[in-house]
Amino acid sequence: MAKLIYFYSAMKGGKSSILIPMAYNLEENNKRVLIVKPALDTKGEDYILSRAGAKRKINLWIGKEDSFLSNQNLSLIFETDTILIDEAQFLTEHQVEELWAISKKLNVQVLGFGLKTNFKGRLFDASKRFFELADEVKELPIIPLCKCGERAIFNARLVDGKYAIDGEECVIEGSQEKITYEPLCGKCFLKNVVLPQKNMQYLKKLN
Repeated sequence: MAKLIYFYSAMKGGKSSILIPMAYNLEENNKRVLIVKPALDTKGEDYILSRAGAKRKINLWIGKEDSFLSNQNLSLIFETDTILIDEAQFLTEHQVEELWAISKKLNVQVLGFGLKTNFKGRLFDASKRFFELADEVKELPIIPLCKCGERAIFNARLVDGKYAIDGEECVIEGSQEKITYEPLCGKCFLKNVVLPQKNMQYLKKLN
């Protein structure tokens, strides 16, 4: 039986750097791959780009209103052994459910690569559904580092260089000049992002 597997990390955890060679390795073993990218991710246009400089052309854009089970998309999936999805946290819950059903009914392996939580420290809707449905959930082996040197597990958003915890959930780095992201450890996320912007009186006893 094919599996639905979710690979996750914080930002700068090497998701694309692992997906791209994985696709080539599968093809070298005579596996047919379908590379998918959410339409929300406009960076690189119809290519997946890794921070190390590698790139791979995608086979399918998937928009928020699109279905993996449309006739057009199914015609591609029927000719596929493995589906690889970059930035999979930008899918919808329904699309994750479709991928789960595809893995079970069509025996097509589905590998999603994405973030676990958004800049507010909360699970993306798609990531949550992957955690609920996936046969395997794996943290990627490349460990992103916080600016303090500790292991980063959070994705902080900066607007004009200042940490933010309010705003639209899905904004791609580079799509707006003033918005950037930074991986942080739990201590730095609490100190720099959460406490300055939220009224958490019950935590004052810890000072």
